[in-house]
Amino acid sequence: MDFFLDSLKSALLLLWSLDPELFFIIYVSLKVSFTATVFAGLAGIPCGFLIALRDFPGKKALATFLNSMLALPTVVVGLFVYAFISRRGVLGFLDLLYTQTAMVIGQFILILPIVITFTSAAVSQVDSRFRKTALTLGATQFQAALLIFGEARFGIVASMIAAFGRVVSEIGIAMMLGGNIKGFTRTMTTAMALEYDKGEFVLAVALGIVLLLISVCLNVVFRMIQGRSRI
Repeated sequence: MDFFLDSLKSALLLLWSLDPELFFIIYVSLKVSFTATVFAGLAGIPCGFLIALRDFPGKKALATFLNSMLALPTVVVGLFVYAFISRRGVLGFLDLLYTQTAMVIGQFILILPIVITFTSAAVSQVDSRFRKTALTLGATQFQAALLIFGEARFGIVASMIAAFGRVVSEIGIAMMLGGNIKGFTRTMTTAMALEYDKGEFVLAVALGIVLLLISVCLNVVFRMIQGRSRI
């Protein structure tokens, strides 16, 4: 117990001292995860709209596939992307392996099904009469989509929050594609794993506190959005 309390005290002091190494690790984690989430939103939200509003052959099969991808292991994504961007891979000439870009690509693939599925669910809950009425009154397809977006905005934002929470705490993709390089691709989760292996727990505990705070904040915002969506 004393060991844990001492580590916790030292970790809090490390956070209070604004240690440059600690905060650069936090910066890399947030930068990579936020970038991946933005790109997943740009690609996933329109796809979610199309799946919810259009009928096409294989729609149910696609929905089943996307639901299955929600539980996709991060190491599987890391292995898949690694096979493409390694020196012997198809995209090896781009020299992406062990870069932040590679991490963004892997995390984008991981959370894209989350954004699509949650967006589709949110849009599907909007009364279909909104769109039909808007089109009848002369609105364009784009204007009707904006109307539906306004009605489903809380669910869509919730999908983005869930996606960000998924990637900011993952370790498989960050380790396999980023390489845990100090001062470049080291994230909170990979740094925690490294410090644990070294038997040095102060930095790991400090990063764990930050991750816990991020998780709590995301859950609070998520609950607030859920509450607003029911009003």
